[in-house]
Amino acid sequence: MASRRKGRILAFQALYSWEMNNSAKAGLPPGKPAIAEGLLDFSWLENDKRAAMEEDISGFSRILVAGTIENIGAIDKMIRRHLENWDISRLNRVDLAILRMSAYTLMYQSELAPSIVINEAIGIAKEFGTDESYRFINGVLDSIRRTLQNSPAQTPQEGG
Repeated sequence: MASRRKGRILAFQALYSWEMNNSAKAGLPPGKPAIAEGLLDFSWLENDKRAAMEEDISGFSRILVAGTIENIGAIDKMIRRHLENWDISRLNRVDLAILRMSAYTLMYQSELAPSIVINEAIGIAKEFGTDESYRFINGVLDSIRRTLQNSPAQTPQEGG
């Protein structure tokens, strides 16, 4: 499973980069958000790291990144529903990238155990976030998990 962990970290980094490039705009463009050239082929990685990357890691990362961006509206709506006394625009961008990737997985990849998704998000938050990030992310994702578990009819469909 170490390759899945590496894949999630790579996806988180790509989503962070995507967010930083899109946050300069007044808001996300209507319709399908654009995926910048080079984002999914990881050309932004150092050549030696990209060359050493296994195909299953990059493939898993591509699915997470593309799926998250394609469903960003529904994902952000779900995150907003579970933020207490916070506005999504005020979130730390590292935390937001982790939340988006993990919410995508909880919402659209139901074959993965929610406990694993949340534990991986906590681990990434401990490594890349602030001292409080992992607690915050745990609370939001657990709340999303409970909502999805209790309301399967509200679970979004692919592309929604």
